[in-house]
Amino acid sequence: MYVPKPNSIFTHDSISVVFFRFGSAISRLILQTGEIHRERERERPREMPGVAVKLYSVFFKFLLKHRLQNLIQDPLDESTPFGVTSRPEETVASANPLFTDGVATKDIHIDPFTSLSIRIFLPESALTPLESDSNPSSKSSRAKPKRPNQDAQPDLVNQNLNNLQPYNTRRNSYGPSGNSAEEPRTSRYGGYSNEMDGLNLISGAATGGVYRGYAPATENSRRLPVMLQFHGGGWVSGSNGSAANDFFCRRIAKLCDVIVVSVGYRLAPESRFPAAFEDGLTVLNWLGKQANLAECSKSLGNAIDSDNEFKKSDSHGHIVDAFGASMVEPWLAAHGDPTRCVLLGVSCGANIADYVARKAVEAGKLLDPVKVVAQILLYPFFVGSVPTHSELKFANSYFYDKAMCLLAWKLFLPEEEFSLDHPAANPLASGREGPPLKLMPPTLTVVAELDWMRDRAIAYSEELRKVNVDAPVLDYKDAVHEFATLDILLKTPQAQACAEDIAIWVKKYISLRGHEFSY
Repeated sequence: MYVPKPNSIFTHDSISVVFFRFGSAISRLILQTGEIHRERERERPREMPGVAVKLYSVFFKFLLKHRLQNLIQDPLDESTPFGVTSRPEETVASANPLFTDGVATKDIHIDPFTSLSIRIFLPESALTPLESDSNPSSKSSRAKPKRPNQDAQPDLVNQNLNNLQPYNTRRNSYGPSGNSAEEPRTSRYGGYSNEMDGLNLISGAATGGVYRGYAPATENSRRLPVMLQFHGGGWVSGSNGSAANDFFCRRIAKLCDVIVVSVGYRLAPESRFPAAFEDGLTVLNWLGKQANLAECSKSLGNAIDSDNEFKKSDSHGHIVDAFGASMVEPWLAAHGDPTRCVLLGVSCGANIADYVARKAVEAGKLLDPVKVVAQILLYPFFVGSVPTHSELKFANSYFYDKAMCLLAWKLFLPEEEFSLDHPAANPLASGREGPPLKLMPPTLTVVAELDWMRDRAIAYSEELRKVNVDAPVLDYKDAVHEFATLDILLKTPQAQACAEDIAIWVKKYISLRGHEFSY
C-alpha cells in the first residue's frame, strides 16, 4: 500500500485540486450524457453505471484512501477534545437566512463543550398563514407578493429541481405498501405564499448592524414537522454544511414540507465512538428543550401582554440567558412541531438515526413533547462478521469498497472495542441492547443494487417486518452507494426520484388529518 511521503509531489492539497477539477469535468459529462440519452433510457432498461461514473469512482477511491492513510498516520492532538465536524478540503455551502431559492438556512452551535452544531433548513411553505391551511381555495386566489431585493448568493450546486424530467427509477419495494392509491404529487405552495414580505429587518444594538434574515411572527404561524438529518461520510468526513448535504437537505425540506435540522456531529478519529451517537441524542434532547422553552416563552409573553402596565414587544417576553441572549430558537419556536419528528440518516448517519430512535423509544414520555414518528435509513453503514451475498459479490464496488469502509470503522471504534459485530455496526448482532424491535418506529430503508452493504440493510428491515413494524424497502436498480446524496450524482433523475419516494412515504406519518399522501 503506497503512502505518500511528506516531500512527495503528490501533496494533499495538489491531489485535492486535481481531483476537484477532474470531478467537475466528469460531473458535466454525466449531466450532458444524461440529457442526450434520457429519452432512450425511458424506452429500454438502464445499463450499469456509465464510463464517466466508473472513472470518477476510481479517482474518488484514490483520494479517499489517501485521506484515510493520512488520518491513520497523523498523531491526534490530545489538547483539542473539542472535536471537529468538517475537513478543510470539504466544499462548504454558506448558510443563507433568506428564502432565495425557497429555503432559508442558519447555523447554530448548540454545545459549549464540543463542536456539535446544527443547520436548520426552513422551507418557505412555513410562511403560509395558519388560517389558509384549512381553506384550499384561498391558496389559489392569494397573490404572490414581490420578493425583497437582495443579492442572491450563487448556489454551489446550481440546483433546479423543476427542470428534472420524470424518470423510471426501476426500484423494487418490499414490505407492506398500504393504500396503493396515489395522489398527484404537486406542490401546494408556490413562491412566497403569505401576506407579509417574509423578511424582517432586526437592528442589532450591540453591533449597530442589521440582521437581514427571516424573523418569524409569534402568532398565527404554520407549524411543520421536524426532521433530524445525519449526513454520511464514513465517520471521518462529510459535514452538515457541505455543498452536497446542503443541496440534499434543501430538496428534502421542499418535497417533504418539513423543517430539516442537519446535525454536524463530531468526526473520527479525533472523536471516536460513542461521540457521534451521543451528539445525535444530544440534538434530540435539545429539540425537546427548545419546545419546552418556547412554550414557557409564549406563556411569559402572554402574561406581560395582559398587564396594561407593560406594553412591550414580543421579544421582551423571550426567556434569556445570563448574557441577555434569547435561549429560544425563533424558527423552531414559531414553525416547528416536535410532536411530528422524523429521523433521516445517510450511510453512517443511518446508524446514528437508528441509535437515536432506540433511545427515543427507551425514553418514552421523558422526551415530551418530542415524538419520533418515523425514521428513514438511506443505504445504512451496517457490517457484520459473517459476510452476506452482496458483500461477496460487490466487495470492490463503486466509490466505497469494503476494504476502505472497514478501515473507516477502525478509525471510528476504539481499538479495544473493534468488532464487525459491534452494536454500532451490526444491528442484528446477538446481545443487542435497547428496546424490542417491535417498539421501533416505522422505518423506510433505501438500498442500492450495486452496494455491498445492501443485503444487511434488507435483513434488518425484514426483522422489523416480522414484528409488525411498517418497514418497507426501496431497492434502486443499477444504483451505487450514496446515489442520492453524493455530489456528482445529486442531479441525476434517480436521486430526484428517491427524494420524491421518501416524501410520499413519510407523509403518511407527518401529515395532518385530511392531508395524508397515500403510499
